[in-house]
Amino acid sequence: MYSFIVNPNARSGLGKSVWNELEAILRKKNIEYQVFFTKYQKHATAITREITSDGEEHTIVALGGDGTVNEVVNGIAHFDKTILGYIPIGSSNDFARGLELPTNPTDALNAILTRPNLHPMNVGEMRYKNKLRRFAVSAGIGFDADICHEVVVSRVKKFLNKLKLGKLTYVCVALHRLIVISPCKFQFTIDDTKEITYEKAYFAAIMNNRYEGGGAKFAPDAKNDDDKLDICVVAGVSKLKALMLFPMAFAGIHTRFKGVYMHRGANFRIQTSRPLPLHTDGEPIFLQNDISVCCAPEKLRIITTKS
Repeated sequence: MYSFIVNPNARSGLGKSVWNELEAILRKKNIEYQVFFTKYQKHATAITREITSDGEEHTIVALGGDGTVNEVVNGIAHFDKTILGYIPIGSSNDFARGLELPTNPTDALNAILTRPNLHPMNVGEMRYKNKLRRFAVSAGIGFDADICHEVVVSRVKKFLNKLKLGKLTYVCVALHRLIVISPCKFQFTIDDTKEITYEKAYFAAIMNNRYEGGGAKFAPDAKNDDDKLDICVVAGVSKLKALMLFPMAFAGIHTRFKGVYMHRGANFRIQTSRPLPLHTDGEPIFLQNDISVCCAPEKLRIITTKS
């Protein structure tokens, strides 16, 4: 049986109407399923935990945006007993983009029902002050997380979503935040041995998949099944150059320029000279200055159309 977790408010209320269309298909095909609608922040986490805590095999299908995926992933009790499907209707859909999942809801549902391939994907883990948050797409500290914090409360996002231009939200917010932020000292410890310091860094994007922020390819060479994370750091450049680098990330060519530094490793510790905003899959976390990231011990099976 399929367990659908639906965010009815995804894409400014589109989630409920999309679900109504997909439910008609499920009924027509006589598919056995149950559906749960999220009602508040982190509700999908609680629902998923309740479903998967029995230790039995489950197929969870998330319908929403990257934030819904993040909540579901944080609620999975047993990775080895859980299969995840995804029907993307969010603003950025970087999870679907990174895994080359169908973006049309009907096509996504059909792919889930036929299960053409199960891809074992790494899930990232961020630790801070004895707390743990998982991420499927990316995590970050500094400027990119600052963007996520503002996007959550932005009226611009709702307006652009109605115009079907939701991806531009991140660009608009990024321009605004770049004006007001200032760089600070970042210290990295990679794989418990290698130490690197950047005196004037803007952010560190911790990538499990290649994309974040609505299609910015911050880690063009990232692989979500290699038991490693890729980190993109922007440091030692003027705000004007940082502004010029941002659109280049959508083509993945930002890595060619001075001031962009890429690192790959199984685990990282990041310490900053002042507390900075964090995010996991675009979901904001309050200011911190000492975090650790790595891959979860087990991979999660994702329903995809690619082998």
